[in-house]
Amino acid sequence: MSHSTHHRPPNTGVLHELDAIQVHALLRARQAVLIDVREPGEFEAERIPDALLCPLSGFDPACLPLDGAKRVIFQCGTGRRSGQAASRVLEAGAEQASHLAGGIQAWKAAGLPLTRLDPASGRTQHGHL
Repeated sequence: MSHSTHHRPPNTGVLHELDAIQVHALLRARQAVLIDVREPGEFEAERIPDALLCPLSGFDPACLPLDGAKRVIFQCGTGRRSGQAASRVLEAGAEQASHLAGGIQAWKAAGLPLTRLDPASGRTQHGHL
């Protein structure tokens, strides 16, 4: 019997770590909602298209659309804060929670589309890097 390095307290759900390709496919199929838990300045500078901003600094799992209609996936810059957000959702009693492993950095590394602010013009640009 192997020993797992992941210990779960009783009565908590499962944390799913998804890669950028998995998250992109779920979003394209309209099967998921992406919640960006970074701060507003980070979100404004660059974000994954259609992500909803819900900063970890004021994060409340009770305010999320956890009705089961769509999978809720958390995302941040590198995966650290989104993992914390997902853990809070599990602590609040959810059976499962998902986050984008590697965050927006992994999304960019996979060459997936971004929405970003052009500092020169102040306009939002959409598309690939």
